[in-house]
Amino acid sequence: MNTIAKLLQLAARAEHLGVIVTRIGLMVVLLWIGGLKAFKYEADGIVPFVANSPLMGFFYKYPAPEYKGHMNAEGQLVPANREWHRENRTYLFAYGLGAVIVLYGLMLGLHPWRPEIAALGGFLVVIMSLTTLSFLITTPENWVPALGDTEHGFPYLSGRGRLVIKDIIMLGAGMVVMADSARAYLRKKGLAYE
Repeated sequence: MNTIAKLLQLAARAEHLGVIVTRIGLMVVLLWIGGLKAFKYEADGIVPFVANSPLMGFFYKYPAPEYKGHMNAEGQLVPANREWHRENRTYLFAYGLGAVIVLYGLMLGLHPWRPEIAALGGFLVVIMSLTTLSFLITTPENWVPALGDTEHGFPYLSGRGRLVIKDIIMLGAGMVVMADSARAYLRKKGLAYE
């Protein structure tokens, strides 16, 4: 057997380890990002996504695009902008969203003991990822603005857009851990699956 075939055999046996790393990776991202929602800079950063979303915009007091005059850059403190966000319910929404995201991460961590809860957590990550991907359609800030360069608009993703498009990976990872936890639950109950 040649070296390439041996390497491919080794790679083929890595699936189980890959699922474990995927689950741990999802947990780290969900717990970390969910936890950061308690901090004002993170809450400020998601405002364009939430405000422009037909699924979530109603959580805020002020309609889009009013937020544009009240955005703080990361690391910047403009007290008047912070007060606007407080009145807008930006921080209240972020606390709730962060708690939900952390809950999803904790659900995934229950896989060894309660795989059915972990499977539900994986499903909820899939739904969350689809919701986040919808921001590509609803949030104008995902695309490079027309400020003089010919490279603007679709398909030129801005920093926000590049952040959102990565949720395609979260979507796939959620599906992988959901399926793995569902299989573990069915095995535990002695039920067949195809």
